[in-house]
Amino acid sequence: MKNLVKNTLLASAALLILPLLSFAEDAKSIYGADSRKEYFQLDAAQKALANSTVSFWKSAAVTAEGSGFTLKTVNFGDRLNLCPDAKYREQPIGAFCSGSLVGEDLVMTAGHCIKTDAQCQDTKIVFDFNIRSEGGAAVTTQPAGNVFTCKKVVKRFLAGEPNSANPTGQNLGADYALIQLDRKPAGRKPLAINRGAKLKRGDGIFVVGHPVGLPLKLADDARVRDFSKVGYFTADLDTFGGNSGSPVFNARTKKIEGILVRGDEDFVDSPAGCTAMATYDQTGGRGEDVTKIEVLAAFIPKLAGEKSVPEELEVRDVDSSSIQPAEGASRSVSFD
Repeated sequence: MKNLVKNTLLASAALLILPLLSFAEDAKSIYGADSRKEYFQLDAAQKALANSTVSFWKSAAVTAEGSGFTLKTVNFGDRLNLCPDAKYREQPIGAFCSGSLVGEDLVMTAGHCIKTDAQCQDTKIVFDFNIRSEGGAAVTTQPAGNVFTCKKVVKRFLAGEPNSANPTGQNLGADYALIQLDRKPAGRKPLAINRGAKLKRGDGIFVVGHPVGLPLKLADDARVRDFSKVGYFTADLDTFGGNSGSPVFNARTKKIEGILVRGDEDFVDSPAGCTAMATYDQTGGRGEDVTKIEVLAAFIPKLAGEKSVPEELEVRDVDSSSIQPAEGASRSVSFD
C-alpha cells in the first residue's frame, strides 16, 4: 500500500539513497502472472533497447571510486519487510526513476521524476544497472562512461500542476520531461519513437525500467486497455514505483509508444505480518497509465534516416485547449 511503503521509508535513515518519490507517488503493480525478466534473459533485440535505457539516482547515492562510480543500494526485502517468497527479495534497490535515451544527449522520463533544474543537477543518470548473468550480482560499480549528470530540463509537463490543467473532463493527464545530459553517451543509440499510426485497444506492449529501483527489468505480455483518454492510455503492465519514466514499447514495431507514469497500489499487508506485492487478475485493478508519445513527439529530434510520417498517419487529435503546450508547463516550474 502507498501509506505502508511511505511509512517504511520514513522510518529509514537512508532517505538520501532512496528518495520517497520512488514508492510513494504513482504506484504500480502486477497483473496476472508476473512477466518481469532480467537483462540476461532478454534476446538480442530486447537487450539493444535496454542498453539505451537509464536509471535515475540522487547524486549522494553515486560516489566516485577510482576511475568509476559506486551505486549506494540497500536490500529490497529488508527495506520493505517483504515476505520470504517475494520475487527479487534479495536484490539491491537504489534508483528512484527510469528513462530512455531519445536523442544524442536527450533523455525522456516522467515529469514528476524531475521537477526543477536544481533537482536535475542533483541527479545522476546511469546506464547498465542490471544483472548480466544467471546467479550474477547487480552491476553496482559503474565505469565513468556509464554515469551522467542531468544538465538541464529541456521540456516538462505534469497535468494538474498550476497553469497545467488536466484535460477537460479528466482527473489525470500527460506527465513527461525531456532532460539534457552533461555530455553525449558513447556507443549508445537513441531509441525510435512512434510518429505514425496509433495504438488501439488490445495491442501488445512491453516496458523496460527499474521497478522499485531494482536492477533493470523488462515486463511484457501486456496489452492496451483504453486508448481513448487525452494525453495518456491505460494498460496491464507489471510495473512499480521506480518504473516512472520507463519507455513503453510497441511489441510489434519495437518503437516507443509512451512513458509509464502512474498505476495501482504496489504493496499490501500480508496476514503473516510481512509486505506482499499487490497482484490483480489480468483484467483487474485500475491499470497502469502511460503518457502518449504523440504529446511530446514534436520535441524529440528525428533519428538519422528517419522518414517523415505520411500525412494520413500524422497525429492530429491532441487538443491544445485541453493539454498545455510544453512551454506553458515549463513556465509553471519553479527553478530554485
